[in-house]
Amino acid sequence: MFAKFFIDRPVFAWVIAIAILMAGGLALRKLPVAQYPQVAQPSIAFNINYPGASAEVIEQTVTALIEQEMNGIEHLLYMESSSELGTGTLTLTFDAGTNIDIASVEAQNRYKRVEARLPDDVRRLGVPVTKPQRNYLMFVILKSSDNSKDDVALGSFAAASVLDQIRRVKGVGEANLFGTEYSMRIWLDTAKLHAYGISPNDVSAAVRSQNIQLATGELGQLPAAPGQQFNAVVVVRSRLTKPEEFSEILVKTLPNGAALKLKDIARVDLGAQDYAISARTDANPSAAIAVRVAPDGNALEVA
Repeated sequence: MFAKFFIDRPVFAWVIAIAILMAGGLALRKLPVAQYPQVAQPSIAFNINYPGASAEVIEQTVTALIEQEMNGIEHLLYMESSSELGTGTLTLTFDAGTNIDIASVEAQNRYKRVEARLPDDVRRLGVPVTKPQRNYLMFVILKSSDNSKDDVALGSFAAASVLDQIRRVKGVGEANLFGTEYSMRIWLDTAKLHAYGISPNDVSAAVRSQNIQLATGELGQLPAAPGQQFNAVVVVRSRLTKPEEFSEILVKTLPNGAALKLKDIARVDLGAQDYAISARTDANPSAAIAVRVAPDGNALEVA
């Protein structure tokens, strides 16, 4: 009966067929396409940075506390964590179809409850939450055409000028720097520390307290004296940028009144943030940025 209707009206059948083909052609351009489609459940990851801490310390003082707080999140399937020297990752996997944005907000709200119990260094560096895919989509490689720049210089340029730009691209879920950047390095002389009765924590506290940005105020600020005709913002340079400036940091005042400075107990220079990382492309210095697609991103648009 249904087939006979179209057999008796061939022109109408052709019109319907052409309309379907045109609609399919228009819809084809809007279909998300990927070489390796995402079939796994949506997930979010807490990325932990705790410089100098062992995997066991990170597991006991950071990861375990966050895991306890994450129990009971709606649609949570399971959690898995991994830790190594200085870093750790806690991944939460949810049921298929879960709104990952809402789940991420709930997870971050729960993290705020436990944040005060985490080590100071972890809270200072922050624990970013990402929505990564399992596999990397692509690697962006930066290298010098004449090999005049080392991997630290390239990594610093990538972190300062390229990394944030890639993260703002629509569809990018995560972008990680495979390399290292410049950092002020303080090499302590343990014999001198022992002689002066100073611990590494004392040095760290001195550096933090004297390398800060201060709001110094304003001259002529209201309520001003009668006849005050102008005001001026007081700007002081309080952030240190050179090894020579760090060397002059006051660590301790000795019993005889002499000032013990950082240069007296340590060597300060500008070096790599992490000497365990070295990036090479064709045996030449380079820096790489690894890109993962967001759960709802289009791999072709990102690439």
